[in-house]
Amino acid sequence: MNTRAIRALVRNDLRLYLTDRRAVIVGILVPILIAAFFGYVFGGAGNGGEDAGKVPIAVVDEDHSTVSRAIIKDLSADKMLDVAALTREQAREQVRKGARHAAAIFPKGFGEKSVSALFTGRDKPAVELLLDPSQSVSARLVQGLLAQYSMQDISREAFTGAMGRKSTDDYLAYLDTLADTPVRSELKTLLAAVKRLNSLQDGANGTRVDRTSADRAGVGRTGGAVAGSGPGPGGGTFQLSIPYELKAVSMTARADTPYNSFAHSFAGMAVQFTLFAGIDAGIMLLLLRQRGIWQRIRSAPVGRAEFILARVLATALTSAFQLAIIYLAAIAIFGVRIQGSLAGLLVLYVVFCLLNAAFGLMLATLSRSAGAARGIAMMVILLLVMVGGAWVPSFVFPQWLQQVALITPTRWAVDGLDAMTWRGLPFGDAVLPAAVLAVSALICFAVAVWRFRWEE
Repeated sequence: MNTRAIRALVRNDLRLYLTDRRAVIVGILVPILIAAFFGYVFGGAGNGGEDAGKVPIAVVDEDHSTVSRAIIKDLSADKMLDVAALTREQAREQVRKGARHAAAIFPKGFGEKSVSALFTGRDKPAVELLLDPSQSVSARLVQGLLAQYSMQDISREAFTGAMGRKSTDDYLAYLDTLADTPVRSELKTLLAAVKRLNSLQDGANGTRVDRTSADRAGVGRTGGAVAGSGPGPGGGTFQLSIPYELKAVSMTARADTPYNSFAHSFAGMAVQFTLFAGIDAGIMLLLLRQRGIWQRIRSAPVGRAEFILARVLATALTSAFQLAIIYLAAIAIFGVRIQGSLAGLLVLYVVFCLLNAAFGLMLATLSRSAGAARGIAMMVILLLVMVGGAWVPSFVFPQWLQQVALITPTRWAVDGLDAMTWRGLPFGDAVLPAAVLAVSALICFAVAVWRFRWEE
């Protein structure tokens, strides 16, 4: 084995690697910055939660009862939620457009029916929960918190509130009509004790008993049952259960159209990898300089403006081709459908491709080596895509970062593609995303023209 030759080859490779110091620094700095970003977003060094992000939801109170107001108050006080009180139509529109991840609608009569259903299990009111199907993590969080606060406040009202006292009297009268069983006897004792305790508290200080009395009695817990079995309302076994029904509705283009998660995932990945293509276009310009081809281009009858325009058009066309193939595969293989405005989708395509071309050109003018340009561009694109919500649900971001996300072109590109596909929104909802992308393209193009070096 020729060890001398091996050592010489290794030294040569190391020398070439260290020659481009910017590329070396970028290659080390990029993973550090991305790791720091994820670490900060998910809590940092034990300091998470100080400026934690919130899930934007809406609540619609058509009942205006003590129970519905208490539940909404608890939801509004939760640190993980950003709650807005809206009308039914406003809530539907905001969830459909993605401005709110969910909306809970408490129908008229919810309070009275839910308190009664806690004991009887009959006539449970239906809470309508409108969901943005692309935010599945948020949906599960909202459903869990809604169940927690609903059971808490319904149980409190059932055992210490005015509606609960009426319901207790009605149910005690109903139990008197049933056959005498161990379950009936124990239940009457329990409810009579609650009634006496409420009377004692009212007589002593005019206040209601707190919910711990109900907790000690073994009620107010989801699925908690009275020991034993026997005839209850409707002839079944008496059991305390969730006193309302949850009707979850995914807000898609049409009520009869199920959500296709591929539409959302293709939007995010199409944006990300089309931007990667813009990196290659920028690096190609740098390689022209490094390989000495630039002098031959300058000697051709092509001016600076013509050359820049040609680069922009070429990159935009390759971006359009890549986007078209990606979405044709999405339509043909994965059932993605354009359920919104086709014209709006085409406008977004064109503007995004121009943005990608301007971004690639700007990249080439700001860097001096292909290695450094690739590292910096990949870091910028990955951060833009992550902040835009294509990788990580945006509600986990700190609040300040959620505001920053609103000005990133990747966020608007993904939202615009979603709006024109599975959300089924009209052309007007493509105007603002297209305008943001156009402004971003003009900024990138202006920087590229300013930094472009025609003379070498």
